[in-house]
Amino acid sequence: MSKRALKKYLEGLKKPDLEEQIMDLYERFPVVKQYYDFVFNPKEDKWVQEAKVKISNEYFPLKRKKPRARRSVAQKYIKQFLTLGMAPHLIADVMLYNLEIAQSFSKERNVPDSFYKSMLNSFTQLVQHVSMHELLPEFKARILKVYNTVLEQKWAYSEGFTRALDIID
Repeated sequence: MSKRALKKYLEGLKKPDLEEQIMDLYERFPVVKQYYDFVFNPKEDKWVQEAKVKISNEYFPLKRKKPRARRSVAQKYIKQFLTLGMAPHLIADVMLYNLEIAQSFSKERNVPDSFYKSMLNSFTQLVQHVSMHELLPEFKARILKVYNTVLEQKWAYSEGFTRALDIID
């Protein structure tokens, strides 16, 4: 169904019918429920804390022995926050936290090349996000710390991190 056809259909509904459909969507689809929960009661700080706990648990698990170290967990939260329209500085904070915790993990463990490539993608996304939303003054020190740690730990693809950093200079 096109957007135009949907609009025409919705205009033809009476208010009680429209309310009933929205309630049905709310009950049936978790994404719709999540959207309305966020819109009417954002509690962004709570969502950010929850994301940080889950990301941390990927690298330093509390209940299992072996870490999974999946970038996808952080990416899921970041994508969700972008979709919900969360404040850009909070999204940048989660992006940076993911890189910082990954660096702590890589310092203690031997990680595969794919880990570094994945973190390069995260770093590039972070720098683009910070640049686009003009958040550099707020996050420059943390970004440079992540970059310097990349160099200190001799991460693979360090030249890619340098190129990504050129965006904000």
